[in-house]
Amino acid sequence: MDVFRKLWRARKLLLVVFIPLSLLPLPLIHPTSEASCAYVLMVTAVYWVSEAVPLGAAALVPAFLYPLFGVLKSSEVAAEYCKDTTLLLMGVICLAASIEKWNLHKRIALRMVMVAGAKPGMLVLGFMCCTVFLSMWLSNTSTTAMVMPIAEAVLQQLICTGLADCLDGSEAGDTRDDESAVSSKEENLDKNQLELLYQNEQNGCAKQELSALCDGQTGEANGMGLQSVLNKSFVIQTNGHLPQVAVEIPNVKRVKARRDSQYPTKKDHMICKCLSLSITYAATIGGLITITGTSTNLIFAEHFNTRYPDSKVINFGTWFIFSFPIAIIMLVLTWLWLHFLFLGCNFRETCSLSKKRKTRREMMSEKRIQEEYAKLGPISYPEVVTGVFFVLMTLLWFTREPGFVPGWTSLFEMKGYRTDATVSVLLGFLLFLIPARRPFSSSSSCKNSEDESDSDPLAPMITWKDFQRLMPWEIVILVGGGYALAAGCKVSGLSVWIGRQLEPMSGLPPWGVTLLACLLVSAVTEFASNPATLTVFLPILSALSETLHINPLHTLIPSTMCVSFGVMLPVGNPPNAIVFSYGHVQIRDMVKAGFGVNLIGVAVVMLAITTWGVPLFNLPEFPAWALARNITGNV
Repeated sequence: MDVFRKLWRARKLLLVVFIPLSLLPLPLIHPTSEASCAYVLMVTAVYWVSEAVPLGAAALVPAFLYPLFGVLKSSEVAAEYCKDTTLLLMGVICLAASIEKWNLHKRIALRMVMVAGAKPGMLVLGFMCCTVFLSMWLSNTSTTAMVMPIAEAVLQQLICTGLADCLDGSEAGDTRDDESAVSSKEENLDKNQLELLYQNEQNGCAKQELSALCDGQTGEANGMGLQSVLNKSFVIQTNGHLPQVAVEIPNVKRVKARRDSQYPTKKDHMICKCLSLSITYAATIGGLITITGTSTNLIFAEHFNTRYPDSKVINFGTWFIFSFPIAIIMLVLTWLWLHFLFLGCNFRETCSLSKKRKTRREMMSEKRIQEEYAKLGPISYPEVVTGVFFVLMTLLWFTREPGFVPGWTSLFEMKGYRTDATVSVLLGFLLFLIPARRPFSSSSSCKNSEDESDSDPLAPMITWKDFQRLMPWEIVILVGGGYALAAGCKVSGLSVWIGRQLEPMSGLPPWGVTLLACLLVSAVTEFASNPATLTVFLPILSALSETLHINPLHTLIPSTMCVSFGVMLPVGNPPNAIVFSYGHVQIRDMVKAGFGVNLIGVAVVMLAITTWGVPLFNLPEFPAWALARNITGNV
């Protein structure tokens, strides 16, 4: 057993050594560029899926294996690790750092929850809406980490109020039980008093208890005091003529169990489960809306623009137009599914906006939310600046190349030089320059500023430490590793070889191929990280689409969205792990609820790609930019 235990502890090290050695015969027996690239791809994929080494470290495997096997030069591989999307992400992180530093996210979340109210159904919907909105611009993990403490404060207030209600109700119930017991026992006291007097003559202690009983009968106004006296006399008097106290013991134990339990009632536990899970699902839904919402969207955008440079289809505006209806439909259906699963079908009780139908606990929850909002104080100057930058960045992204009208890039003579990364980096750079204090103000107007900003009147909105604290460098390297793998597949011809092996699938309709890809990707991502899964599948699906003469967007966009639906297990994505760590939900709850959300997501994405996605991306035709790529690859 000790040997097996040691082997289990060293399983990751064994996997790191065993996998490259076991796959090494492939490039040795077939010394071709395709075989060498396949070897690097399989080793990296196994490292990513098994997480035997950190994801960022595994993404560096192509950086040294490609030059060693002669697939790509070292300088060519290094160029793949920093792309346009890296700069786009850096600019977005600058804005996210400012939002977090000045608590603008908390103000937005609390305000939206205050509008929704404290009814369980509306409370869940309010938190979901604010989480979706924040997740559009921030990472899913950051959004969940921001919103979950606010939700936890509301839930704790709900639990505390419920415990107080149960305590008051149990004491009132005990009083009513004691009063009824006294009335019934008073009828029997006259009949049994002679027998008690006879026994008390032989037992002095019992005589004292009888006198106490008589005093309690005539002069005790508190039912609990009388009950305690009766309990003492019943322990001594065992003749069976007086009522027994055994019937009172279960009530006492029941009250004690309620006081010791974390949740006052089962309904409160269901509310905690529903609200906790709704936040992680809403963060996933919100990340689908914008091209910068999740790292998987950025991976798709860079892969698509690199593989098909002549295509000008994917930008911030077209992605938003396609994904926003998906998010709205998923938000409503997910809310209905969670409400049905945990709160039942009584929407009139859980979603009523009438003040007359509010309970004491709901009013206390609303009061707690209002207190949290009042702690923020009036809106500060840094919050105003951050909000202006937030709106400005969104408008510049939308109006760069909207498609139906000329964008602001048409004002420049040379075309194709300005992208969404240009906007985000410019505004992010300005946040390092603009002072956090109001100009010509003698006192500091930023209550959340650090010590150095209090001493320095020209302290900027964000510092490099603020940026570095949020910048996901591991994701940057991971995305770069995916670009390097894609470049190796393109140069070596491996993608063309994979496409030829998938030709038997040509008999399937385009929607059938897309559905199979969505189901496969959503299943794999439950056990592997989302970026790693998508990075492995994108080159394969691109080659498959080119071989079957299907518009690549028909398979790539749905697969990119479905890779985010790893919501059934805590290891599926970081937001799941954050919510699971609060202890309100168990794994079986996540599996049961996540399975329904997964099906909802796949169904809505398939609906979108077969309806409004068709005219938006011109999906029925095999585009010229994909045809040119296919011809070049075959040559």
